[in-house]
Amino acid sequence: MATQDFESSLGDSVDEVASFDDQRSGVLNWVQSTLHQNPSLVPLIVLLASIAGFGLYLGPKFFSPFALTLILQQVAIVGIVGAAQTLVILTAGIDLSVGAIMVLSSVIMGQFTFRYGLPAELAILCGFAVGALCGYINGVLVAVVKLPPFIVTLGMWQIVLASNFLYSANETIRSQDIEQHAKILQFFGGKIKYEGAVFTYGVIAFVALILVLSYVLSHTAWGRHVYAVGDDIEAAELSGVRTKRVIISVYVVAGLICALAGWALIGRIGSVSPTAGQFANIESITAVVIGGISLFGGRGSILGMLFGALIVGVFSLGLRLIGTDPQWTYLLIGLLIILAVAIDQWIRRVSS
Repeated sequence: MATQDFESSLGDSVDEVASFDDQRSGVLNWVQSTLHQNPSLVPLIVLLASIAGFGLYLGPKFFSPFALTLILQQVAIVGIVGAAQTLVILTAGIDLSVGAIMVLSSVIMGQFTFRYGLPAELAILCGFAVGALCGYINGVLVAVVKLPPFIVTLGMWQIVLASNFLYSANETIRSQDIEQHAKILQFFGGKIKYEGAVFTYGVIAFVALILVLSYVLSHTAWGRHVYAVGDDIEAAELSGVRTKRVIISVYVVAGLICALAGWALIGRIGSVSPTAGQFANIESITAVVIGGISLFGGRGSILGMLFGALIVGVFSLGLRLIGTDPQWTYLLIGLLIILAVAIDQWIRRVSS
């Protein structure tokens, strides 16, 4: 009789453990499914938590309108370049040349204006043309010649970087000269002030770009094709998507966005410098990865990249206001990158 009671009790315990395991598995599957469908949730949660944490510690000094809009000003350039990087990574590629293209475009705008005497408006168009050309070359080499994106853009980065220094002779066009003769080059440096908040035209352009790309990626055939190519290029081809054309167009659009970043960069620093924005390529990849966009392509959101860029800005400003060593910023951002990739791998593994 005692043996039967023990066996019955043991069976009930096993059933309870199994039920708990099923519940835990169900919760994990729900979390995985939610994150898979909304990859920008993780960076959004991290962003809100970091803002709340620094806000509680620093108080009004951090929550002031000026400080919060200063974060937007600091991440605007990286965010614009990050938008270009996002498009490429969604196709399962990567672009290491985005920062160099940005700087070369800005140099072309400045040099064509002051060296050749072209109207600044025409020089700006030339800068956009150079950005598009660099993107087109990248796209053709990746889509048509079938070279790895990493190798292609690494080579383009070196070529564009060298061309930038050789063409400009490493000379900086001063802010005073631009203000006197071609003020439109500094257009994105203009400011709108409201109740202590300071919004530059560069910030407004950045936010507008994110909204436009978010709509395009979500509600147009081109956007759906970008995701399809990144998710499974062979399946996309079988379904009738012109994958080569899509990849080339993505790199061309990325080049145009980099040129926009180059114009905004002039407004941000006030001058045309061939040495500015040297780390924009790495910073853009950082924003993309922290923003929950899969490096394997086909999954992610442009809003996630926005959140990722803002996370970097919040940590940078918050730690600076606290008075810590700047190296702590790099350490924490590095940890966030590894954590973001680990979460992405977990989501992909469970979903498969």
